[in-house]
Amino acid sequence: MQAELSFIDLFLEASLLVQLVMLALLLASVVSWTVIFQRRALLNSAKTSLKKFEDKFWSGADLSSIYKELSARASSNGGVEQMFSAGFKEFARLRQSSSSTPDAIIAGSHRAMRVVLSREIDRLEHNLSFLATVGSISPYVGLFGTVWGIMNSFIALGAVQQATLQMVAPGIAEALIATAMGLFAAIPAVIAYNKFSTTVDKLENSYANFMEEFSSILQREAYANTDKAGQ
Repeated sequence: MQAELSFIDLFLEASLLVQLVMLALLLASVVSWTVIFQRRALLNSAKTSLKKFEDKFWSGADLSSIYKELSARASSNGGVEQMFSAGFKEFARLRQSSSSTPDAIIAGSHRAMRVVLSREIDRLEHNLSFLATVGSISPYVGLFGTVWGIMNSFIALGAVQQATLQMVAPGIAEALIATAMGLFAAIPAVIAYNKFSTTVDKLENSYANFMEEFSSILQREAYANTDKAGQ
């Protein structure tokens, strides 16, 4: 309780600029933690959705049945499910056209899945740049507040005849709080950014691998239908 009161006292006794720096860093920290919890929930959901769909996809279920099931709940589909739906929908549409060659069908399906993949990665990476910004500039903002506070302390110290430790310590303590708050805002943001960036990269690789494997399946389907039509 005493530590909390002393912190509040030091904040109230700091100069206006140092107070503004502390408030800005506190706001950045609050927003960062909000983003961290949101991104964590979103990425966990994406990983869970990917695993469940891949288990179902590779279980040997009929592609048309999977597509119909996903179409019935399109609004709640995850990234890989949207990729599958877009690719299979384009595949079915182009296959009905008598002028479409197997290569054209596969290319069209691949393009449709690439568009969904790009949108999904953008969604997963949303606000990660904010965490990177907070992590990189917060220590410098805190250091600026510290330098400013210490400078004011020494200016005030020069106006007295005899300086004592009791006169210097409070001003320096006020200034150092700004650096501490800068580190408090930066460290979680940097850790979260690195972790989330790695997770997004892994998800992107998994999506890309699925897209290539699914394209291979559709290619076999397209050529099989062509051979049947030729017979």
